Amino acid sequence: MDALKPQLRLFNHSSDMLQQKIPHTYVIIFGLILIAASFTWFIPGGEYVDAVALENGKEVRSVVFQNTDSQPQTWQVFAALYKGFVRQSGIIVLILMIGGAFWIMNHSKAIDVGILSFLKFSRRLERYRLIRRLGVENIIITLVMTMFSIFGAVFGMSEETIAFIVILVPLAISMGYDSITGVCMVFVAAGLGFAGAVLNPFTIGIAQGLSDLPLFSGLEYRVFCWFVITLTGIVWVLRYASRVKKDPKRSVVYEDDEYWRKKGATDIETVQLHTPRAAWISWGVLLGIMAAFSFDQPLTVMKIGNASATLPMVPVATAIFALAGFLALRRSAHFYILALLIQTILFLIIGVMGYGWYIMEIATLFFAMGIFSGIAMDYSPNRITKLFIEGAGDILSAAMVVGLAGGIIVILEDGKVIDTMLFVLSRSMEGAGQFAAVSLMYVIQTAINIVIPSGSAKAALTMPIMAPFSDLIGLSRQATVMAFQLGDGFTNMITPTSGVLIGVLGVARIPYHKWFRWIAPFMALLILLGFLLLIPTVTMELNGF
Repeated sequence: MDALKPQLRLFNHSSDMLQQKIPHTYVIIFGLILIAASFTWFIPGGEYVDAVALENGKEVRSVVFQNTDSQPQTWQVFAALYKGFVRQSGIIVLILMIGGAFWIMNHSKAIDVGILSFLKFSRRLERYRLIRRLGVENIIITLVMTMFSIFGAVFGMSEETIAFIVILVPLAISMGYDSITGVCMVFVAAGLGFAGAVLNPFTIGIAQGLSDLPLFSGLEYRVFCWFVITLTGIVWVLRYASRVKKDPKRSVVYEDDEYWRKKGATDIETVQLHTPRAAWISWGVLLGIMAAFSFDQPLTVMKIGNASATLPMVPVATAIFALAGFLALRRSAHFYILALLIQTILFLIIGVMGYGWYIMEIATLFFAMGIFSGIAMDYSPNRITKLFIEGAGDILSAAMVVGLAGGIIVILEDGKVIDTMLFVLSRSMEGAGQFAAVSLMYVIQTAINIVIPSGSAKAALTMPIMAPFSDLIGLSRQATVMAFQLGDGFTNMITPTSGVLIGVLGVARIPYHKWFRWIAPFMALLILLGFLLLIPTVTMELNGF
C-alpha cells in the first residue's frame, strides 16, 4: 500500500491541476459577455420596426428592418450583471423562494421519508416477473419523463421545472443514478415536449397566429413529432442511466454529486415519526383557505391549447387535500408534508392551466408550502425564518449565475446587433428551393435561439418575416411554423443565455461545462432528428399543412 502512495499523490495533484484549468461557470458566462460585446464593434446596428401600409383601402401591418447607429459596448460589460439581474429578476426570486421553502421542508426529513417509502414500494413491485424484466427504475424514469414531456407540449412548462429539481435529483441519487439523470427526468423531458409542442400556446399558438393559420392546426403530425422526439429522449436517458447504475464513477458529475450523497446520507430509519398539534392546525387553516377559494371559484375554465373545459377543479382539489391530509396526519407530520407537496403541485397545474399563473404565483405557492411545512413540524417563527434564509443562501449561487447569463442578452440588445444578425440570416434564404429554404429556416431559428431563448419573443420577431417568404417559394406556412417550433425547442437545453437552464443547473449543482460535454452529442442527435421530421412537411400531403 505504501508503494502506491506516490502514485496516489500524483493522481490527486493531476486532478487538482485539471480542476484549476477548467473555467468556473461564472468565468465561462462572463467570457460570453465579452464576446457579445465584441460583436457590437463590427456588426452594424439595426432594428425591426412595425410598418403600416394601405392595400385596397385596408391597413396591412408588417415588420420592416431598418439600419440604426451601432452602440459599441465597453464598460457596459461590468454593468451586465446588474442589468441581467433586473432582466431575470422573476426567475432569480423564484429560485431563492423555492430554495428557502424546500430547505424548511428538507429539514423536516419529509422528502427523505417519502423517497425511502417510494423505494420500498418499488422494490415490492419487483416480485412481478414483467416489471422485474423491464426494470422498476426504467419504468419510473419513463413514466416521469413522459409526464413532464406532456406538460412541456401542452402548456409549455419551463420555469416550473426548477421547483422539481429539488425533488427528482435526490430521488435519482437514491436510485443509484446521478444528478444528470434527475435533471433529465424533469427539465430535459419538458424540453423535449416543448420542442415537439402539440398545444403550447407560447410557441405554436403565437407562431400560427402571426402566420394567419388556424390555431393548433396540423395537430396530427405534431403529435407524431412529439412521440418520436420524446421516445428518442427517453431511450437516450435510459441508456445513460444504465451505464451510471453499473458504474457510478462513469458519471461526469460523480464528484459534484457528493453534495447530494452527503445530504441524503442521514439514517432515515431513525427519524422519529410524530404528529404535533401544530400539524393539525396547519391542516385546518389550509383547509379553511381552500374551502373559501372553492366557494369563490366553484368552476375553473381549464385551457388545453385551443380547447377548454369548465370543471370544479378547486373544490375537487380541496376535497383531495382534506382526505389526504387527514389520513397522512394519522401517520405522521412527515407524510402530511408530503401530501402538502402533492397538493402544491396539483394547484400549480390548476393555476397554470386555469388561471394563467406565472413566476410570481408559482413562487408564492411554494413559499406558502415552505411556511406551512415549518408550522406542521411545530417550528417557531424564528426557526422557520432562519431555515428559509439558510436555504436562500444555499441556492444563492444559482440565482447569481442566472443574473450573469441574462447580461449576454442585455449586451446584444443594447448594442443594437440582435436584429441585424436576424436580418442577415433571413436574407441567406433568398434563392433557395423549398426543402433548402425550410432547412435554412430551421438552422436560423436554432441559431437565433442560442441568443434569444424566449420562444414568444422569437416568434414575434421571425414569423412576420418568414411566413410571407414561404408564400413566395410555394412552401406551406405550417412547414415554416414547424421549422420555428423545432428550432426553438432543442437548444433551450444547451444555451447559456437560457435563465431556466442556468437556474436548473445551479439548483442541481452541475457545472455548465460538464453539462455541455454531456448534452452536446444528444443535442446533435436531436438537431439531426429535427431535419428528418421537416422532410415530410415538404414532400408529403399532411393534414393541416
